[in-house]
Amino acid sequence: MKHLSRFLVASLLVLGFSTANAQDQNNPWAVSIGVNAVDIFPTGGDLPNQGEIFDEYFNASDHWNILPSVSKISVGRYIGDGFTFTVGGTVNKIENAGELEDGTEVSVDDLSYYGVDGMISYSFKNTLNTKWFDPYLGVGGGYTWLDEIGAGTLNGSLGFNFWLTENLAFNLQSTYKHVFEEYDVSNYPPTHFQHSAGITFAFGGKDTDGDGVYDKDDECPEVPGLKEFNGCPDTDGDGITDGKDDCPDVAGTAEFNGCPDTDGDGIADPNDECPTVAGLAELNGCPDADGDGIADAKDGCPNEAGPAANNGCPYEDKDGDGVLDKDDNCPDVAGTVANNGCPEVTEEVQKTLNEYAKTILFDLGKSSIQKQSYGVLNDIIAILQEYPNSKFTVEGHTDSSGSNKLNQRLSDSRANSVKNYLTENGVDQFRLSAVGYGEDKPIASNRTRAGRAQNRRVEINLVKE
Repeated sequence: MKHLSRFLVASLLVLGFSTANAQDQNNPWAVSIGVNAVDIFPTGGDLPNQGEIFDEYFNASDHWNILPSVSKISVGRYIGDGFTFTVGGTVNKIENAGELEDGTEVSVDDLSYYGVDGMISYSFKNTLNTKWFDPYLGVGGGYTWLDEIGAGTLNGSLGFNFWLTENLAFNLQSTYKHVFEEYDVSNYPPTHFQHSAGITFAFGGKDTDGDGVYDKDDECPEVPGLKEFNGCPDTDGDGITDGKDDCPDVAGTAEFNGCPDTDGDGIADPNDECPTVAGLAELNGCPDADGDGIADAKDGCPNEAGPAANNGCPYEDKDGDGVLDKDDNCPDVAGTVANNGCPEVTEEVQKTLNEYAKTILFDLGKSSIQKQSYGVLNDIIAILQEYPNSKFTVEGHTDSSGSNKLNQRLSDSRANSVKNYLTENGVDQFRLSAVGYGEDKPIASNRTRAGRAQNRRVEINLVKE
């Protein structure tokens, strides 16, 4: 075929052109190869060999000129917002130049056809919300040669891409090429249609992490992920991307930001101090079987309610007097609530103490206790030990014999002598005090021997607070 080098030059021009068409912004570049057919007849032109517009438009057998080989190549780049720009080159051989009014076909002698065209097109794929059916309209211009004669053209195109995969499409296109120059029958190229069919391959999308989601749409472009999560990973497969998953390595639920709740108590495992046992929110997910507000693991008595101060155990009342040991000043001896759990000194006990105390004997005119009184003193000690929370006063008294000063000194000395014996034999010294009243508090008449004997005495009396 003559002048084949022109097609090669045109092809190199197309391949070297920097602005072109593609599917979309993810695959901005596209290359198409295919075959083309030139039809001069159905153009509505003024030449005798041209019919009305679209007349016998699909009459391929009578009017189409087809070169049975790859005869079209184009390169395109996506511009944005559905627009693309394409540059293409075509080559053909013209044998059929249309048809006269009487039906006679006009034949020519293998004219060489070359074309270089540029086109701005708009895709309706997104408008139709489809991924495989991609109709488009385009306008542009170019230059066409028939042998040595060339002319500029204004082009309008209708095309369809049928996307077989994300990158591969089958393309059909029909272009009306209007020639500006006026030619007669012997001067070509005239206005004509050019149809083409071929394969389009889109490429150029950047996918840094190789996960099949292009960087432009990949929310995690440097980490392989899943398409359903816009390229972000979901390591544990719980439907929550790692970036939004508080537990990315353990499957969980959206309610807990991707963390599990193993025991189902409504507290996510990372915040649950007892993740395998259902518990309470206020105890960080731990159970409280006895309901005392202390988690079982920290409760000394998990099945009995008790205060925190006693490690979750109830306070005991060992002596059974109704006063808890924590409040019982005498936890081992039954007492009364009024006396803080300690036994109260009754009038009978008080009377017994003083009956014993009156029998304490001293050496004549002295404060030293006679040995025969030790037994009764020990009885007094036993009684005092029964009331460990009570305080007593040891009182010394004399008769009126002798001087008042002497009697006062003697009573003080005898009271302290008894106190000392009691404290030296087990009674807490802080529970006892001693005082002497001399002859000031007689209980009988000092005029008789019997009365004076009664007045010479020691009393042990309860201190009432």
